[in-house]
Parts: sequence; structure tokens; C-alpha cells
Amino acid sequence: MTGTSGFTVSGYGPQRTGWARMAARDSVLRRLDWPLMFAAIALSLIGSALVYSATRNRTALNGGDPTYFLARHLMNTSIGLGLMVAVLWIGHRTLRGAVPILYALSILLMLAVLTPLGSTINGAHSWIVIGGGFSVQPSEFAKITILLGMAMILGSRVDAGDTEHPDHRTVAKAIGLAVVPMAVVMLMPDLGSVMVMVVIVLGCLLASGAPKRWIFGLIGAGVVGAVAITALGILDQYQINRFAAFANPDLDPAGVGYNTNQARIAIGSGGLLGKGLFHGTQTTGQFVPEQQTDFVFTVAGEELGFVGAGLILLLLGVVLWRACRIARETSELYGTVVAAGIIAWFAFQAFENIGMTLGIMPVAGLPLPFVSYGGSSMFAVWIAVGLLQSIRVQRPIRA
Repeated sequence: MTGTSGFTVSGYGPQRTGWARMAARDSVLRRLDWPLMFAAIALSLIGSALVYSATRNRTALNGGDPTYFLARHLMNTSIGLGLMVAVLWIGHRTLRGAVPILYALSILLMLAVLTPLGSTINGAHSWIVIGGGFSVQPSEFAKITILLGMAMILGSRVDAGDTEHPDHRTVAKAIGLAVVPMAVVMLMPDLGSVMVMVVIVLGCLLASGAPKRWIFGLIGAGVVGAVAITALGILDQYQINRFAAFANPDLDPAGVGYNTNQARIAIGSGGLLGKGLFHGTQTTGQFVPEQQTDFVFTVAGEELGFVGAGLILLLLGVVLWRACRIARETSELYGTVVAAGIIAWFAFQAFENIGMTLGIMPVAGLPLPFVSYGGSSMFAVWIAVGLLQSIRVQRPIRA
């Protein structure tokens, strides 16, 4: 199999017969990572049930239509699947050449958020409202351009055979590429997205074989940056209050600590098997705010219990396991770094989202991959799955 998109069968030439095209499609389908596909689809379908349970009674949000959020969640998932197919068709190697354009576009979109075009939703000024109930969060797509850009830079000389590992100059360029979008997102400010981006950078550097001094230096810079951000007052007061409530859960249980307290009550009340789908008292009573997005895991904990919540964790584990296998089996550093960035992204975001509902992580406004309601986040994770599948399909065929 050759070609940048991975859809060409060697030996057929440019004028392929119908049988050749069928053989090409069959080859692609056979080489897809089906456990990854099934796990991601299952998570999205479970998410649709949880989103419906969390929103069907919230007339102030759904406008009197109990299926409003369910329909949109399924639509977002369908669009996400379409984007995955498009990325697989184009191929991650072809996208490598388009990285400068994609990077510039993501920066422009994030800068647009800082203009009057930007809107504040749930305390975060990180959205562009298009109209008709649709909005875009550019920082979600910036995660993709960061990992693609870093992979392009870190893998350029290694994949060309010039060196075994990225040198200091190459690593500095890759970090510089990531710093610009992180700085723009910090101006919004969207601390949760910045945290994910930092983890993506670390994942890319670790997978590339970059000198360890860069890893430790980046961690140290992150600590210094966190102190400086707090001292300079860049964060909004609600973000500072969230960290204060995390450090001291009893600080303001009826105020800033309300979300996490209600989340723990909902999850704890589910027991082993849960109260039954659509029968959660905390969910039905609308005690947990933002339950269809940031706190969707509380619906699983209350209504599906430890078993249902454990199933979500298992499916997320399958996604990460298959992504790790794809990263390990690809023959090019570019593909390895792309896959590693996605692994770091999914792993941290899932840990942060679930952790904040359990009270072991501060509230950062991050969705649970594939499960939470949200268009931009759903599109981004399925684009990432498309990249993983492209890496899988285009790997050399073993004898």
C-alpha cells in the first residue's frame, strides 16, 4: 500500500478497475483498528443516554423539548464520524504539509475570540457564537494543530535519517510553536485548555526522545508560570475560587464548592448497580449544574452505579491502549509523536474530568472525551481518532 492517503493499492496504477477500488477499500477496512472504533462509538452512545437523562427535565435549557440535547449530541457524533473519515481519507502524512496553514488558521480563530466576536459561556470567554444555537471553541482544534505541528518539527530530521533524536534547536522550535496558542488561550483565560496543551507538549517531547533536560525544564517553567499567573492576577476570580474550594472543600459548600459537593453525593448514591437509567434523584432533581457537559460522569455514577462508571473507564482504557499500540507500531517518528500527543490529551482530560467529580482534581471545565455534550470537543476527539486510524492504515505491511 502506498500514497499519502493510504487508499492506493500498489500494482494497479492510476487507472484502477472497479475490482481494484474494491480491493483498496477492503484493505483499508481490514487495517482499521476496530477495537478503537467500537470503544469510541460505544462511549459516544453511552454519552447520548447520559446527556438525555441530564437534560430531559431541564426546560430552561431545552426549551420544552426533552430530546433537544440528545438530538444535537447524536448529530455532533455523526459529524465527528464524518470528520474522522475525512481525515482518514486525506491521511496524516498529507496533513503534515498543511500544518502551517492549519496552525495559522487556529491562531486567527483564537484571536477572534478576544475581539467582540468572542462570547462568554459558563464563565469562559473562549467561544465564537455562529448563530442558530451553534458555537465554536477554537481552543479545542488548537490541541490538534499543536500536536501536528510539534510532530512535524520533531520528526523532520529523524524521519529523513539525519539524526536519531531531535536536537536542542529542534526541540526549542517545537516548544516555541506550542507556546503561541497557549499564550492566546491564557488571555481568554481558559486554564483548563492550557493544562491539556501543556500535557500534549510533554507527551510529544517524551515520545520524540528529546533530551530529558527539556522535560524537566518545561515542568519547572510550568510551576513558575502557575505562580506568576496567580501573582499577576491573570485568572478570573471564579477560577481562583475553584482552586480554593479544591484545597478546602468546606470553604463554601453552598457557593463555589456546591458543584463538587453535589457531584460526590450523586456518584456516592449510585452504589454498585446504580438507581437505574433516568431514575437518578440528584439528576432528575437538577441538583448538579452543567451535568450534560463538565459533570456528565455524575449521571453514570448515580444511575449506572460502580459497574456503569467502570464500563466507561474500561472503554476509555481501550481507546488509550489501542492508541499506545498504534504509536508503538508506526515506523516514523512523526506518526509516533502524533499518537503520543493524542494519548496524553485523552488520558489527562479524562482523568481531570472524572477526578473533579470525585473531588481529587480541581474543577477546570474540561469535557469527558466522547461522552460529554459539546460540538467542538466532539469534533476534535473524532478528528484525533481519524489521525490514529490513518497512522494505523499507513504503517508498513509486515511480511
